[in-house]
Amino acid sequence: MSTPHFDSPQRPRIWAVSISRLRDLFFDIAGEYVETADLRIVAQGFEDAVREIDAAGAGRPDVVIAGGSSGAYLKTRVAVPVVLINPTGFDVMHALARARRDGARVALVTHGDTPDEVRRFTAAYELDVTFASYESAQDAESVVLDLRDRGIDVVVGPGLVTDLAASAGMGAVFLYSRASVRAAFDTALEVAQATRRETLRRQRLDNLLQHLRDGVVALDAQGRVEAMNQRLADVLGLDAAKAAGRPLLELAPDLAGSLPDSDGDSFCTVRGASYVVHRGPLASSGAAAGTVLTFQESRAVEKLDRTLRSRQRVQQFSARYRLDDIVGASASIERVRSLVRRYARSDATVLILGESGTGKEMVAQSMHRLSARRDFAFVAINCGAFPEALLESELFGYEEGAFTGARKGGKAGLIEVAHRGTLFLDEIGEMPLSLQSRLLRVLQEREVVRLGSTEPTRVDIRVVAATHRALTEGIAAGRFRADLYYRLNILSIALPPLRERPTDLLPLAAELLLQAAAREPRLAARLPDAEAARRMLAELAEPLRRYAWPGNVRELQNVIERIAVELADADAGTDTHAATDADAKSILTRDMLRTVAPEIFEPHARAKKTALTLRERSRHVEADEIRAALAAHDGDRDAVCEALGISKTTLWRKLNATQ
Repeated sequence: MSTPHFDSPQRPRIWAVSISRLRDLFFDIAGEYVETADLRIVAQGFEDAVREIDAAGAGRPDVVIAGGSSGAYLKTRVAVPVVLINPTGFDVMHALARARRDGARVALVTHGDTPDEVRRFTAAYELDVTFASYESAQDAESVVLDLRDRGIDVVVGPGLVTDLAASAGMGAVFLYSRASVRAAFDTALEVAQATRRETLRRQRLDNLLQHLRDGVVALDAQGRVEAMNQRLADVLGLDAAKAAGRPLLELAPDLAGSLPDSDGDSFCTVRGASYVVHRGPLASSGAAAGTVLTFQESRAVEKLDRTLRSRQRVQQFSARYRLDDIVGASASIERVRSLVRRYARSDATVLILGESGTGKEMVAQSMHRLSARRDFAFVAINCGAFPEALLESELFGYEEGAFTGARKGGKAGLIEVAHRGTLFLDEIGEMPLSLQSRLLRVLQEREVVRLGSTEPTRVDIRVVAATHRALTEGIAAGRFRADLYYRLNILSIALPPLRERPTDLLPLAAELLLQAAAREPRLAARLPDAEAARRMLAELAEPLRRYAWPGNVRELQNVIERIAVELADADAGTDTHAATDADAKSILTRDMLRTVAPEIFEPHARAKKTALTLRERSRHVEADEIRAALAAHDGDRDAVCEALGISKTTLWRKLNATQ
């Protein structure tokens, strides 16, 4: 039996449930809520009310209102919020006052324990009231009959109790008032509105999850699925709707051991495909807030990385090194630092001279970071690393249709990209003659013309060039334009080779070892600072200083990397935290150094007592590069000659020029 039913799909659905005289109050105030709620009064109680709520399906209520034992029963058996009607203190006082007028002996019967404040109230006013309570309908009937047998005249209580008392021939005073029922209705409206807002929020969240490209699952604190999007369900071969409430590892046991133990990333394989799994908190606070797992296919990550690299080239052109990164306290290095500071205040073109591996680009980046152009691009290009046609298009850019394969819309060259920043031309001595004249015009006019275009583009750049060759020899041989040389050589910095600053070698080696340790977790505890690294390398100081270092800092870095690998391998079988400097010294011996870098002990590798000329340095660098190419091609001289573009006679001559 259900009456009346004020229907509206726009308003929250509220069911008021009662099988007692409480229904009369429901009917009395129902009209007050016709505009704000879809109100239904249900004349059922206990199990009958549970069945009717469950049978409602999509039309089930947002909130149920009930009183006494019926409300307590529903609260534990239905999946919707239940608001209990609680009598106020005024309700109790008013009901007891009415009962005293109707009979001499009065009993107050409540569902559950009688509130302490009611007992205190009756004691304070010396009211002779018998208290009783019940848990179920059967309890209520027994309590009422017992009170009748004890001579109670009037019973005050909820609707079920007063109905039973009236049937037993006793006086009955209904405990609830219109005010208490109205308060329950107002609370029900607030709960319904909050529930609907939460439902809408969850629907939006679920809709968002379903439209995500990646697989996503939300877990509670016990690892049970709260929500899962269809993409992840398809990956795991699950029914997303049936997954809710079940442990994820029970649904997908293959994931055990592959998921991150804490917030962060890990890799796992699902059905032959690799995924990057990210773990994060479900909420910003609370230890039991839950977890969100995101499954991103590794191929998609790689594709995205390639796309970002191609579309955001300008963001890549930044200087990483600072002046403090140039290690050394020798007079020659201090002079370099002084020149960098002075030249950073100027916009004049700088030519950096030095052998390969002496840190020419590091000096150029340091100068850029100290200059007024620090907030703009630092664009570096190796002029010897590209074929002539490709170097021209990279430097100067091109218009659409300038040549076969030209990008639609054209492309800005690196000179344009460096606008308002610094353009670093490494190995400028390797630039083809045909491009030298075009670069000269850029330096003179500060404008660039793209391939296939006739319109110049103004550029504001600072040019820093570097070379390991003697450009004056190139001028004499006709390989380098004299006018370009004088345009480049306005300000000049000459970098000393490593063999000419022996006092810097050990501090530099220690810094490189510290950097290598930072990339190798097994060495991090053993090398907390540069001082520890210097102590560790002390045994090797003498042979390292005696070596000529034709590859300069770059070669030293290679040797230190080998030493770091040797140290890490030695640590593999020991307790890293228990390692001491004594352990390190026992590992870093001359024999170990001879094993990882035998070239240091070769007779011809000893440092010369006199400084080399720039031409001699160039020969050493060329020979070192040829040896590296031979190693890369497993000693195949024909392959090396083809790769370097030289004849076998030239190869033999350059290898023996430094002997």
